[in-house]
Amino acid sequence: MLLSIIVPVLNEEESLRELHQQIEAVCAREQISFELLFIDDGSTDKSWEIIQSLSQAESNVAGIRFRRNFGKAAALTAGMRAAEGEIILMMDADLQDDPEEIPKFLAKLREGYDVVNGWKQRRLDPWHKVYPSRVFNGMIGSLTGLKLHDHNCGLKMFHRDVAAEIRIYGELHRFIPVLAAARGFRVTEMPVNHRPRQHGHSKYGFNRFLRGFLDTLTVCFLTGYGQRPQHMLGAIGLFFFGLGILGFGYLSILWGLMNIFHAIPVEPIGTRPLLAYSLAATVLGAQAMSLGLLAELLIAYTGRERDNYSVSERTDLPTEKPRLNS
Repeated sequence: MLLSIIVPVLNEEESLRELHQQIEAVCAREQISFELLFIDDGSTDKSWEIIQSLSQAESNVAGIRFRRNFGKAAALTAGMRAAEGEIILMMDADLQDDPEEIPKFLAKLREGYDVVNGWKQRRLDPWHKVYPSRVFNGMIGSLTGLKLHDHNCGLKMFHRDVAAEIRIYGELHRFIPVLAAARGFRVTEMPVNHRPRQHGHSKYGFNRFLRGFLDTLTVCFLTGYGQRPQHMLGAIGLFFFGLGILGFGYLSILWGLMNIFHAIPVEPIGTRPLLAYSLAATVLGAQAMSLGLLAELLIAYTGRERDNYSVSERTDLPTEKPRLNS
């Protein structure tokens, strides 16, 4: 069974040859048939020249070069489209991911799992990356229901079926286990050896935590309401619309008591802040429900390219049956 190893590259000229040697040594020892795909995500150093050299010297090494930096998710998507193996492994090019983990990942996958996510149990990174990452992982587990210790780990192995059914963009590559679990795939994690960075510097800054939070909200919506957006937007709309109606009802009762029955002296309702709040809540509720209906139309008429189910196994039908309209 061919293993496709996808390595996104951004200015990693000092580590590429060593990474290839380590992968080659491990796979040769374990008799693992593999292909190595380097995806140059707009490097400005000599990374592409090294990838070209390795590709010319080794028949199982190939490279793809982007015209500019498009991001890690785009690089991984290009790699998954080009991969020919039944099993896909993604790993970083900075040598912090240890190729010695490859046989362990394969063994874990053979236990019946579809996705194996790495867990940097002893992480060799600065504290200002470690502690926010723990908060981030805890938040993802609480919001999505998939509790993993290290969603950000660059080492992830999964079957080709997983790559065929999920779509990653922006920075959703860290949510591959979450997206796969939402499709019904079996996900697990495994502690991995995390090595200190030997060359270059980290490509991630503090702003990735803000982007990570926004991406978490996106994933929660996609996995929970991607096929039924009105259930979320409609519920929000009904809540605010209901608040507005209650406010208008209360003001109407006051108006009646004041002008018809002359029961109580009250201020004119036109000067009350509650009138503006009720109007705003009603408009907001109506807009949310309208957006939900538009989203449902988009799902109904443009979402046919992607099935809203995932098939694990099937048997051949004994007789040919009429096809359902698609």
